[in-house]
Formats: sequence, C-alpha cells, structure tokens
Amino acid sequence: MPVSLYDLSIPALTLGLNNLSAILDKAAAHAEAKKIEPKVLADTRLIADMFPLARQVQISCDTAKGAAARLAGVEAPKHEDNETTLAELKARVAKTLDFINSIKAAQLAGAETREIVLQFPRVTLKFTGLDYLRKFVLPNFYFHESIAYAILRENGVDLGKGDYLGAVQ
Repeated sequence: MPVSLYDLSIPALTLGLNNLSAILDKAAAHAEAKKIEPKVLADTRLIADMFPLARQVQISCDTAKGAAARLAGVEAPKHEDNETTLAELKARVAKTLDFINSIKAAQLAGAETREIVLQFPRVTLKFTGLDYLRKFVLPNFYFHESIAYAILRENGVDLGKGDYLGAVQ
C-alpha cells in the first residue's frame, strides 16, 4: 500500500503539536513552582537575535496549519499572533490541532503534485506538494518546535528527549 501525503503530514504535525502542548504544560508547572511570571518564559530567547518562545510556538502552529490548508486546497484560519502567556500559547496549539485534524485524507489526494507558491517579501518559493512538505514544512516545523524546547530546557524546565518525541508508538 502506498504512503499518502496525508500519512506523511497530518499525523506528524499532530504528534509534534501534541508534544509541544505537553511541553508547555511542563513549562507552566515549572513557572508556578518557581514563582515565575508566565509572561517571562513566553518572552525568553536562546540568544538576542532569535525569536522568543511565543514566536517559536506561533511559527510552529502557522507552519502546521499552513501546510494542512495548502495541501488540502483550503483557506487556513487566521491567528492574531498576540499570545503573551503560556496558557495563551497552549490555546493557540489547541486551535491549530483542531484545524489540522479537521482535514481529511481525501482532501490531500493528488496534493503531491499540486503547485504550492509561497510569497515572502524578498523571494517567491514554488514547490510541488511533496517537495513543499519535505523541503519546507517538516524542516521548518521541527526547527521551531525544537527551539521552543531548547528555550524551556535552558530555563530549567525539566524536559527530556521523550518530551520532544512524545508517544512515538
């Protein structure tokens, strides 16, 4: 049985977002135990020229919902990018999960050859659906998710590789 683009995308993005949600739960528990204002962790960066945790989570969510929408040929929901606390970031992840899990496998039938065009201020990127997933979506998603993990780990949240990988079986 051939593997579909749906099988390669939606389950992987769902797993990653569920793991990100669990990581945010651990961060909230850490903040509460250490009496850290929830906004402090959301504003934390690994280094000055990188985005803070809040933006890392937002980009992870945007990458997942954008991929699901583009591959399915539907409009992605808009999010305001105004989350400032761990609870608001967790809610953002939940909204994203609701959307990507509304996408059905049939909507991605033939998406491997669908043209995907991304317009950025300085460059236009054109992909087939398969290359979009392999060369842009998954690397971008995992990069921002891992940076969110690293920010929290650097700030003392008790996380390990199992938290990042989640329930792989």
